[in-house]
Amino acid sequence: MQQQKSLIIYDGDCMLCHSYVRMVRLREAIGEVETLDARSGDPRLAQYWAQGYDLNDGMLFVHRDKLYFGAEAVHVLALLCTPSGVFNRLNAWIFSSRAMAVVAYPFLRMGRSVALFIKRKGQMQAP
Repeated sequence: MQQQKSLIIYDGDCMLCHSYVRMVRLREAIGEVETLDARSGDPRLAQYWAQGYDLNDGMLFVHRDKLYFGAEAVHVLALLCTPSGVFNRLNAWIFSSRAMAVVAYPFLRMGRSVALFIKRKGQMQAP
């Protein structure tokens, strides 16, 4: 039986979000991971907005039929990523603690806001 690949939904217009998704190393640990720009217009995005997930407030990670949002998403990603590379070791050190992920995630969101301001991009709108 083929396992469904994991999915990360992030804001592709945010250079920090894009870099994070590109640098986190999951394939070796969990297999293939699909990344999806939340601004792409992909029809799957509507279901997450309809479930009440405001993609302006956090990234989504879908893994083994479970959905993780915001701080919980980066926490689970940190637990699953391989320790190869400086970025992944730092990511695991900061976000492998659920409490630290909850404390640090608002700073990531603030960084996203600054990155979008620099690029003169607004918030995403629900489909």
